[in-house]
Amino acid sequence: MSIHMEGTTILSVRKNGKVVIIGDGQVTLGNTIMKPNARKVRRTYNDSIIVGFAGSTADAFTLFEKFNTKLEEFGGNLLRASVELAKDWRTNKMLRNLEAMLCVADKEMSYIISGNGDVLSRRTASWRLVQAELDRYIIGQKKAKKYVALALRNRWRRLQVSEELRDEITPKNIIMIGPTGVGKTEIARRIAKMTDAPFIKVEASKYTEVGYVGRDVESMIRDLVEISVSLVRTEMTEKVRAKARESAVWRVVDKLVPASPVSEEDEDTEKGIRSDDKIREKFKDKVERGEMDDKEIEFQTQERVISANMEIIPIGMGNDNFDSNIKDMLNNFLPKRDKIKRMPVREALKFFEQEEAEKLLEAEDVQSEAVRRAEMNGIVFLDEIDKIAGKSETRSGSDVSREGVQRDLLPIVEGSTVNTKYGPVKTDHILFIAAGAFHVAKPSDLIPELQGRFPIRVELEALSKADFIRILTEPKNSLVRQYSALLATEDVYLQFDEQAIEKIAELSYEVNSRMENIGARRLHTIMEKVIEDISFDAPDVKGEHKITEAYVSEKLSGIIKDQDLSRYIL
Repeated sequence: MSIHMEGTTILSVRKNGKVVIIGDGQVTLGNTIMKPNARKVRRTYNDSIIVGFAGSTADAFTLFEKFNTKLEEFGGNLLRASVELAKDWRTNKMLRNLEAMLCVADKEMSYIISGNGDVLSRRTASWRLVQAELDRYIIGQKKAKKYVALALRNRWRRLQVSEELRDEITPKNIIMIGPTGVGKTEIARRIAKMTDAPFIKVEASKYTEVGYVGRDVESMIRDLVEISVSLVRTEMTEKVRAKARESAVWRVVDKLVPASPVSEEDEDTEKGIRSDDKIREKFKDKVERGEMDDKEIEFQTQERVISANMEIIPIGMGNDNFDSNIKDMLNNFLPKRDKIKRMPVREALKFFEQEEAEKLLEAEDVQSEAVRRAEMNGIVFLDEIDKIAGKSETRSGSDVSREGVQRDLLPIVEGSTVNTKYGPVKTDHILFIAAGAFHVAKPSDLIPELQGRFPIRVELEALSKADFIRILTEPKNSLVRQYSALLATEDVYLQFDEQAIEKIAELSYEVNSRMENIGARRLHTIMEKVIEDISFDAPDVKGEHKITEAYVSEKLSGIIKDQDLSRYIL
């Protein structure tokens, strides 16, 4: 029997009326608490409720105390206490800054209390947790997040059905419609990162119809497989890294203290230990402790030789797979020559470790797993799809070429087999997410067959002033935090008051309204203008700097007065 579990650093497992909560390696099982000193999994309310928490320890302790207070207030009612804590978490400014998550359980139910103030049960947690994670980085666009999260959930559901039906279930491809800078690409990118899925972002406008000079649409699948190979190779390398590191250390020791031939005297020594073995062990310890990092060593390696009179002309006719195969063939046929390298032990260790890891990896295993992941979990984000749409009544010239690209996309999106250097790849279960602003063209201007391949359509809303304020303050990677962290490296500490942030948001919204609406990207332009002087003079103005509304107005006075605003358009 296989068990599928989903979680971050906190997990609740319930079976046969018993519940186990795991948090950061600490497990509470019945009356046994493993690693009790860590105290990240605790019993509370007369030992009838288990609480586990993940994230910042101090923040989690704060939430734990708040949760205990709610339990006492509502007589141990787990759901009521969870909901009331979630309300406070959502509305209290201090609590909103806490980076932690609670998993709570009693004999009957388990809940997760998430950072955006939601209470999630087992049935709702899976896709809502994805939505909650997206909320940490992307403001608004709940409908788009919901559809993408459901697309991922349906992938899991597909794996749970019977095998004969499994192949019949295909992904429900999504088309996102909305202006630039509202989060279309970021939603897809974050989803791929969360799931460790092979992900590629391509622009539809860079492809040409088969038979024309340029890239054909099948190259996006070949690129996706390359990314999948890189992901799998990285994962498998991590699994053998300890062994590769050990071999690399001994190779360095061999260069520092070459092993001497075994003499008769050495063979007679007690327990068969040669006289220089102890010395080599000492040097091994020194290398592992980093004491030899700066010492340089020489070693011999091999590299491919390209003759001076050998001319390689790229084919450049759009068949990327053919070009790639030619390069691989040349790589295999070119002779190798020995080359002496000289580098510090620190760098040599990395070089040797990589070589040893490559020896331990089975190329066939890497390739087969990479192809499987690309087929089952791959995500292709097809941006600027509106640029290949043309109005049917005026279709001529370049519009004909655009229609050709759309027709070439049909079999890829519908499900076909693409030949790659790693073997054939089926696209039947790859998730395609298309996006476009559709300022000029409309989704209905795409050919009907392609429209049918994207059954889910979601419109993303333009960003308001309130959205800009949230973008500046709420996400984990907000611009305010980014700029503050950058300048803190030079001992310059920025403090933005609320009025300053509101002013930046107001001006960003105003400029977007007057000129081209470039969404959240406008904030980058405005923020750069606000802090450019402090940033330039950072070495000479160390200390705290408070950014006020007056300071923002002063720095952006040109934007307020200048109706042209052309200097500030990205």
